[in-house]
Amino acid sequence: MKPGGNRKSMTEGPIGPTIRSMMLPMVISMVALLSYNLADTYFISQLGTLELAAISFTFPVGFIVGAVTMGFGVGTSSVCSRLYGAKQLQDVERVAVHAILLGLVTGLVVVGVGIATIDPLFTLLGADDTTLPIIRRYISIYYWGGIFLVVPMITNSVLRASGNFTTPAKIMMFAAISNIVLDPILIFGLFGAPRLEVEGAAIATVLSNAGTMVASIFAIVYYEKIVTFKRLWLNQVLDSWRRILHVGVPSMASSLIAPLTTAFITYQVAQFGNEAIAGFGVASRVEGLALLSLMALSAAVTPVVGQNFGAMNLERVREAFNWCLRFSLIYGLCVAAVLAVTTGYIMELFTENQKAIDTGGMHMRIVPISYLALGMSMVANSSFNAIGKPLPAMIISMTRTILVYAPLAFLFAKLFGLIGVFAAACTANFIAGGVGLTWFRMVLNHKLADHPPQPQPAA
Repeated sequence: MKPGGNRKSMTEGPIGPTIRSMMLPMVISMVALLSYNLADTYFISQLGTLELAAISFTFPVGFIVGAVTMGFGVGTSSVCSRLYGAKQLQDVERVAVHAILLGLVTGLVVVGVGIATIDPLFTLLGADDTTLPIIRRYISIYYWGGIFLVVPMITNSVLRASGNFTTPAKIMMFAAISNIVLDPILIFGLFGAPRLEVEGAAIATVLSNAGTMVASIFAIVYYEKIVTFKRLWLNQVLDSWRRILHVGVPSMASSLIAPLTTAFITYQVAQFGNEAIAGFGVASRVEGLALLSLMALSAAVTPVVGQNFGAMNLERVREAFNWCLRFSLIYGLCVAAVLAVTTGYIMELFTENQKAIDTGGMHMRIVPISYLALGMSMVANSSFNAIGKPLPAMIISMTRTILVYAPLAFLFAKLFGLIGVFAAACTANFIAGGVGLTWFRMVLNHKLADHPPQPQPAA
């Protein structure tokens, strides 16, 4: 492997500026990913309510495909960042090549299973004779994009593990822009193109993903020179896959639990009327935007912790973890204060219904108080994944969602009404943050006891 591009070691230099420099590109990547569904939803909504309803049935499937690809990305980033820190660069190339191969195999399986189960799956989800034909036209094409999506997720993770967050952000921006440009052209038949309607939206996504895959492979082969594909190391494929899936599978499980919990919480809120659901929906989308910085922080800390752990620079791991905790505390308090003051203005931008405004306002005054703790749990989860200990991360996530949030929401809704649901969310975030903070520090202290810092030679 030859040096190139924006690759940099994160085992030296000031921690704060290093993490901050990676957060903005990560936010850009996340916004680009969000724009995919937003663009498809907006342009398909122009075709009619029936088409929009049909495509809405596909969102859970898209989330599952995204969780699988993200799990591969997390596993690959964890393994490669530790290898970078240990200066085992040839192993980085091997794992990267095998991760791409794993992604292609999985993508083909997803396509085969997905196409074979279209009718029974979407009938189970509630599609009827009016929406099922539209779903079939869209999803039978959309599934093929999964092959092209999983490879960029893996290659971008390899780039981030090397300290390069800028190139993945550029690649994801390219994907988002190409999708937004292609959507109206193929859906409505602009500039002489055939009018393909929902098939056009699916084709636009597949083409954008394919272009993204080509750009990402070009980046790791010719720009960063991380892999050459001259060797496949076939005798070590299973070892690489085992190491990737050791972290990736628990990450997938945690990601898949989240929408199930959200569905249950939505059911609890629905008991208080459609207006409450509307307010909760707006507040949830505002929350998603407010948490982008914390999600970027948790993504940025992975290669920092991973590289330093691989280099056995454990004091620097502690420094990075503590810096992220301070950021979560300050950012969480600031966001909570801003939302508490502006919630009325925000809600009035979306609805005039007073009950919806009150519900959204209640959410945005209570739940953001716990964002500082939620950020701590996200940083702890990423740090555990980075050091190759995914089970604590999965347990923390499931503690928050399954063991605390869902049961408390059910109980508190009975005892205190709608405010109890939001109090349950706040409580779950604080418990997860406290568990994550304590657990990771215990593990790190144990590692430090086994590997005390070596005294530096006198100058």
